[in-house]
Amino acid sequence: MKDLELKYLRSLSHQYPTIAAASTEIINLQAILSLPKGTEHFLTDIHGEYEQFNHVLKNGSGSVRRKIDEEFGITLSNKDKKSLATLIYYPKEKLDLVLQEEENIEDWYKITLHRLVQITKRVSSKYTRSKVRKALPKDFAYVIEELITEKAEIQDKEAYYNEIIHTIIRIDRAQEFIVALSELIQRMVIDHLHIVGDIFDRGPGPHIILDTLSRYHSVDIQWGNHDIVWMGAAAGSLVCIANVIRLSARYGNLDTLEEGYGINLIPLATFALEAYGETDCSAFSIKYNTDYNTKDLSLDMKMHKAISILQFKLEGNLIMRRPEFRMEDRLLLDKVDYENKTVTIGGQVYHMKDVDFPTVDPANPYALTPEEEQVMERLRQAFVKCDKLQSHVRFLFARGSLYKVYNSNLLYHGCVPLDENGDFKSVTIDGVSYRGKALYDVLEQYARKGYYSRNNPSEMQKGQDMIWYIWAGPNSPVFGKDKMATFERYLVEEKEIQAEHKNSYYRLLDNEDIINKILEEFGLSTIHSHIVNGHVPVELKKGDSPIKCGGKLLIIDGGFSKAYQGKTGIAGYTLVANSHGMRLVAHEPFESMEAAIRRESDIFSDSVILETSNTRISVADTDIGAELRESIHQLEELLKAYREGVLVERTMV
Repeated sequence: MKDLELKYLRSLSHQYPTIAAASTEIINLQAILSLPKGTEHFLTDIHGEYEQFNHVLKNGSGSVRRKIDEEFGITLSNKDKKSLATLIYYPKEKLDLVLQEEENIEDWYKITLHRLVQITKRVSSKYTRSKVRKALPKDFAYVIEELITEKAEIQDKEAYYNEIIHTIIRIDRAQEFIVALSELIQRMVIDHLHIVGDIFDRGPGPHIILDTLSRYHSVDIQWGNHDIVWMGAAAGSLVCIANVIRLSARYGNLDTLEEGYGINLIPLATFALEAYGETDCSAFSIKYNTDYNTKDLSLDMKMHKAISILQFKLEGNLIMRRPEFRMEDRLLLDKVDYENKTVTIGGQVYHMKDVDFPTVDPANPYALTPEEEQVMERLRQAFVKCDKLQSHVRFLFARGSLYKVYNSNLLYHGCVPLDENGDFKSVTIDGVSYRGKALYDVLEQYARKGYYSRNNPSEMQKGQDMIWYIWAGPNSPVFGKDKMATFERYLVEEKEIQAEHKNSYYRLLDNEDIINKILEEFGLSTIHSHIVNGHVPVELKKGDSPIKCGGKLLIIDGGFSKAYQGKTGIAGYTLVANSHGMRLVAHEPFESMEAAIRRESDIFSDSVILETSNTRISVADTDIGAELRESIHQLEELLKAYREGVLVERTMV
C-alpha cells in the first residue's frame, strides 16, 4: 500500500474507527444508490420578477400540484385540490383568509392536517430518513417524523396518528404546524435548483430573489451578463457601476438601488440637476411600469442622461486602456460632429437625436470633469460599502460560475463563441489564445480576481476590466453579440445601425455535429447529455421553439421578465428533471400573489415531456452516485486495512 493511500486511510479511520462503523456506512451508502434521483428544477432569466419567481419556486413548476393529483386522484374535487395547493404555496396568508371564512375551524384543521401529512409522506418517500430528518423544522421535527414514518410495532396505527393530530389542535398549535408542513413540502418537492443566469435588471426585486436563494437548501447559479455587471459594480468597477445605474434608470428601477440595497444616489441626482438641468433629455426616456411614480420622471431622465454619458466616457477609457479587447469600434464620443448633429460609425455618417452634452469636451471627449470624478467616487464607495450587496455578490461567487456540468447536463447562460464555420472562436488574453471550455475557465478566473485580489491592485483592475468585457465584449460567452449598441439605440436616428448581430452559435443550434462538439469539449457524452441554455428569449408567438437539435439543446428563456413578455408571448420556461425523465414547462403570465391567494389562481403551465426513462433514474446514475461509489471504494479499502492488520481499530469510548 502506497504511503499516500495509507495516510488517507488513517485520516478516514478517525471518522470510521471500527470495522462495524465502516461496514454500517458502506451499507447505508449502497442503499442510497438505489433510491430514485432527486428532482432538479431549472430557471433562467428571472430579471428581478420576484413574485413570479417565488410562485414558480413554491409550486415547483407544477410539481406540487402533480403530487396532489397522484396522491388523491378522483377522491378530491378540483376545487379542494386548488385550495390545498394554494395553502402549501402560501400557508400563512391562506390561513388568515380561512380563519375569517371557516365556520368549523377544528374540522377544517383535522381534514387539512391529514391531507398535508399524506402529501408530506409522498414527497419524502424517495429520500433517506436521515435526509428527511435534516430538512424537518426544528420545532416540529419529532412530531412530523412520527406522522410520516410507518410504525410496524403499533397495532392501531390510525388511532395513534389521529391522537397526535387531535393533540396538535387541542393545544392550539395547528396553524404553526400547517405552516411547517407546507414549507417542508415545498422543500422536499425540489431536491436541487439551477439558476441559469440573469437574476438582475428589468424587474424590481433582484435583492428579494437573492435573499430567497441564499436561504435555499441546494442551489447553483450560472452567471448571466446582467449578473456579472452587478458583480463588477460590487467589486468597485466604475464602468460596471455606471452600467448598473443606467439600466436601473432606464427601466424605472432606481428603487432597487436606493431602497433594496440602500445605495445613496443623491450625489448623482444633485449632479444631474446642476449639469443637465437645462438640457433636452427626451432621448433618455424611462421604460416604466404601473408601479413607477411618475413624479420622479423628470429627475430620473436627467439622472439617466448623466449616467449614460458617464458610461460612454468610462467605457472609452477602458477600451483605450485594453487594446487587446479590440473594441475600438465602440469609441464613438470622439466621432460626434456637434455642429451638424451627426456621428460617423464604420465610415458612415448618421443623424443624432441629441448632441447636448454639457460635460463632454469635444477636444478630449473621454475625460471626466472634476464633478463627474467626484460623483463616481462617491458612488463607488456606496457600492463597495453596501453590506447587503456584498453579501449577495459573495453568494454569487460562492455558488456560481460561468458554466456547470451536472448530471450529464451542461448549463450556461449565453453561448459557446463560434466562428462562421462553427469552430470554437479563439480569444487572445494576455498574449495567450483561448477557445471553448478554456475560454470560460480563464474568464471566470479573471472575474474572481476582479473581486478578491484586493492585495494586488493591478490584478484586481485587470480582473474588473475583464468583468466588463464578459458583460459587453463581442467574444464573451454570456453576451454573444458583435456589439452592445447602447450609444446607437439612445442617440442615432437610423434603426439599421442599432442592430446587434448574434454569434454564429445561434445560427447553428440545430446542427448536431456542432452540439456534439460542444458536449465533448466539456467532457460529456453525446448520447444522453443535454445543453440547458438561457439568455435569448424564445419568441413562441413567432413559432420559435425552445427545443433545439432534437432535444439535445434547450433554451429556457421564454420571458420571465414582463419587459420581454410582449415579445415572447409567454412568461417563461422552466425545466424539471426527475427520476422519470425531463419535462419542459411553459408558463402563462403571473397575475399577482394576492390573486394566487384569494382566487387560488395558480400559474397555468403547459408542459411537454422531453424524455421518459424506461426505468426510474436512481441516485446511482447521478454525479452524487459517482461520489458515493468512490466513498464506498475507500471504505472498503479501510475495511481491508483493518482486516489485514495494516490499521488497528480504535477503541470506541
